[in-house]
Amino acid sequence: MKLGLNIGFLTSANPDPVPLAVEAERLGYDSVWTAEAWGSDAVSLIAWVGAKTERIGLGTAILQIPSRTPALTAMTAATLDRLSHERLLLGLGVSGPQVIEGWHGIPYGKPLTRTREAIAIIRHVLRREEPLKWDGETYRIPYEGGTGLGKPLKLMMAPVRHDIPIYLAAIGPKNVALAGELADGWLPVFYSPYHRESFQEALERGLKKRTPERQSLDFDVAPSVQVAIGDDLERCRNAVKPMLALYIGGMGAKGKNFYNNLACRYGYEAEAETIQDLYLEGRKREAIAAVPDALVDQVALCGPEARVADRLQAWKEAGVTTLICVLHDVDALRTMAAIRERL
Repeated sequence: MKLGLNIGFLTSANPDPVPLAVEAERLGYDSVWTAEAWGSDAVSLIAWVGAKTERIGLGTAILQIPSRTPALTAMTAATLDRLSHERLLLGLGVSGPQVIEGWHGIPYGKPLTRTREAIAIIRHVLRREEPLKWDGETYRIPYEGGTGLGKPLKLMMAPVRHDIPIYLAAIGPKNVALAGELADGWLPVFYSPYHRESFQEALERGLKKRTPERQSLDFDVAPSVQVAIGDDLERCRNAVKPMLALYIGGMGAKGKNFYNNLACRYGYEAEAETIQDLYLEGRKREAIAAVPDALVDQVALCGPEARVADRLQAWKEAGVTTLICVLHDVDALRTMAAIRERL
């Protein structure tokens, strides 16, 4: 099992994560990943990291598919891959209606259709075999109804790799199946190795639909996992709870929160409802306190080094091939590298 590092995005508490990425490379981490919501963007930060490193894989977890045209995403991928000497791992996802419609001003539409078409267009552009034409439900290229001057174009710069690995963020069954079918890797968040059955049937259904040329390719299961290492188990759990409360409680409206739905699938229906009610009422501290310790232990690695090492086995046995550590502490970064060496 490989290790990755998710440095997230820039915040006042995390203004310069590059030194952590440099240390991860020195320790032998396989990849470093950046994120975006409605603050710093993933592309600028991963390019900055790429300029300061030499070998480590550079992942986006994730680029919001609706916020960029597929052609622009392909241009960005080709550029980053060339500048980084073939280190890019292109992580994509549809985000959610609150961000896409509330921040970007774009209809959320049909996420599965949009994802399928976007991946197909990106690969078409990167193959660079013929000018881009697309007549789909979400995208129509060239655009119809404008000046009438649009014409099919082909990427000016020849990509170093036409098969840049594409990862798909997914937690819902249909989207997980789509990841298995179309992507080179899967980026689940709040993945629980103790509830592998929540995902496995959908993932296997998708893997069976892969085209013959993709059947022989390795598929990377790469969850982002919060890591908090220390002797005080309660303190470590409490370090993880704010993120869980934010996503379960605040990342989506009532009835349209994918992360809340996931907690329910894990058997925490009542707790998820309480967390969401408190969070949406503005009672964030109470929402954080309502996150059960048991749920934290399902989806995160917390506590003393020996406990983390013991619980890490569950992720390995569940078929995780890259464990992307969400942490901002250099000591925890080094401890995870040491634990991985002993596995």
